[in-house]
Amino acid sequence: MKRREFIGLIGGSVALPFTARAQRLAKMKRVAVASPSTDVRDVVASNDLFRPWFEELRRLGYVEGQNLIVERYSAEGRTDRFDQLARDVVNTHPDVIFVRSNILVLAFKAATATIPIVATVGDPVSSGIAPSIAHPGGNITGVTSDAGIEIMGKRLGLLLEAIPKPSNAKHLGSRAAWELDIGRSVQEAARQLGIAVTGALLDGTIDEAEYRSLFGAMERDRADALMVSSEGVNLTYAPLIVELAAKSRIPTIYAYRSTVALGGLMAYAYDLADAWRQHANITVQILKGANPGDIPFYQATKFQFVINVKTAKALRLEIPPALLLRADEVIE
Repeated sequence: MKRREFIGLIGGSVALPFTARAQRLAKMKRVAVASPSTDVRDVVASNDLFRPWFEELRRLGYVEGQNLIVERYSAEGRTDRFDQLARDVVNTHPDVIFVRSNILVLAFKAATATIPIVATVGDPVSSGIAPSIAHPGGNITGVTSDAGIEIMGKRLGLLLEAIPKPSNAKHLGSRAAWELDIGRSVQEAARQLGIAVTGALLDGTIDEAEYRSLFGAMERDRADALMVSSEGVNLTYAPLIVELAAKSRIPTIYAYRSTVALGGLMAYAYDLADAWRQHANITVQILKGANPGDIPFYQATKFQFVINVKTAKALRLEIPPALLLRADEVIE
C-alpha cells in the first residue's frame, strides 16, 4: 500500500466505503463447491456442466457477486487429499457445502456434523451417508441419481443386448467407490444377468496417466465390454475415456448422454441438467433457513437411452434393430 493511501485509511477518509463494503459482504451467503477432480476454473456459469446450477440459483434470487459468494475447491484427482480438503473447507465455515462423489461426501461427513451439505451421491443409504432417502436427518441431503442394483442392471442389460456374450466385462471407477457400494451393486446386477463383471479400478492419483495405464491393462487383458461409473472424476475425464475406449476397441456404456455425443458407444443417462437445478433448489432452501435433515434426497426419474451408430460401425458392432428402436436418441 502506498504511504498516502495508508495515511488516508488511518485518517478515516475511506472508512465509510470500507464499512459499507464489509456490511454488504456480511449479508452475502457463501457456498463452497468441492470437487474430487474438476478444475476450479471450470466452476463457472459459462461451463456447460455448471450452467444449469448457476442459472437456477439466479432464477431463485441468488447471483454470484451480488448476494452470493461461490468458493471453489478441488482435490485434483488425489483421493489421498479428500480428508484434508474436507477439513480445509469446513474451517472456512461456509453457509452450504456442495459436494460430488460418495467418497468425498463421506470425508465431509467426518469433518462436520453441523454445516449443511448438498451432495451428489449414488445410494446414500448403502454408502452410509444418510439413514434414509426420504428422511436423511443430520446435515446432508442432495440428489441421488444413479443408485443401486436397478440402474446398474439396466445399464448392464442394455450393453449385453449389443454384446450378447462378453467373456471379460469390466466396470471402470475408483477403487474406493467400488469397495464402498458400487462394486456390490454391479456384481449383484451381473449375477442376476448371468455374467461376471470385475472392476477396472482407478487408484491413487486419478489423472490422465492413470486412465491410460488402466486402459492399457484392459487391452492386454482383452476386455470385451465396459461400464463406466457415474463418478464425477469420470465425467471430468470423459473425452479421454471415449478416446481410450475407441483406441482399445472396447464397447462401452456410460452414465452421461454428453459422453455419447463425444463419441462413446451408448449411455443410459439421467438428466444431468435437471439434477444440477435440483441441487440449486435445495441449496436455496437451506440458505433460507431449511434444515437439510428434513429435505428428502431428490431421486432422478428421467433417464435417456442414447446410441452412437457411427461409433458402433467403427467397432464393427451390429446393433440389433430392436435395441435401436428402444433408444430415445440415435446419434448418426
